[in-house]
Amino acid sequence: MTRSARRTRRTTRSLQVAGVSAAALLALSACSSSDDTSDSSSTPTSSASSSPKPTGTVTVFAAASLKESFTSLGKEFEQAHPGTKVTFNFGGSDTLAASITGGAPADVFAAASPKTMAVVTDKKDAATAPATFVRNQLEIATLPGNPDKVASLKDLTKSGLKVVLCDKTVPCGAAAQKALDASHLKLTPVSYEQDVKSALTKVELKEADAAVVYKTDVKAAGDKVEGVEFPESADAINDYPIALLKDAPNAEAAKAFIALVQSPEGQKVLTAAGFLKPAA
Repeated sequence: MTRSARRTRRTTRSLQVAGVSAAALLALSACSSSDDTSDSSSTPTSSASSSPKPTGTVTVFAAASLKESFTSLGKEFEQAHPGTKVTFNFGGSDTLAASITGGAPADVFAAASPKTMAVVTDKKDAATAPATFVRNQLEIATLPGNPDKVASLKDLTKSGLKVVLCDKTVPCGAAAQKALDASHLKLTPVSYEQDVKSALTKVELKEADAAVVYKTDVKAAGDKVEGVEFPESADAINDYPIALLKDAPNAEAAKAFIALVQSPEGQKVLTAAGFLKPAA
């Protein structure tokens, strides 16, 4: 082969290699462009999948002792989510649980004890597992100034003293009975009330000398009553569970309300009312 022919072959080969490299660069550029297009097109998709904003009415069934704090949280929720409204049904947890299992329409149930929540979960009427969001401790509520000098749980057994308890089927009544049993004390109240607010009202109206209620209720009553702590209450602290209900008419907004209750902001409102934080 002549020297001229060899030079021609080398030149042709170089041009072929250059052509392949250029094609590879074009392919990489196309892939990169395709990836960029894919990324940008996926952004609207993830935005579209985000949770919708809460709207409409949320119906919450809650233990009577939650009245002040939940009413405050309801207002916060409505302000944070324009177009929503939170309605409450406060009462004895056992009565509320019976209403729910009986078909009463509600979105959220916040009970004053795991036992009353179990009434709902056992009937498969909860959509989520109950979560403890606060705890509450008992306290003795007396008339302002404590004229009967009540200083202990035993003092409630004094002859002639008119004492009111929550019914034993209600969480506050079950807790009071647990404290009395642990102290080997027997107490016959002048009445058993269906929820803690009713028991407290008896003292506020001076229809009773004392009542065993929650610390939160004594705090909410202000100067209408005087609170007396007793050590046995530490052995009868109630956990408060909350759950989304199975047939919730407004499940999305209900989830948002539960999230508020469990949030740092919600916990701040609850602890300010006298509730204890959930056990770690």
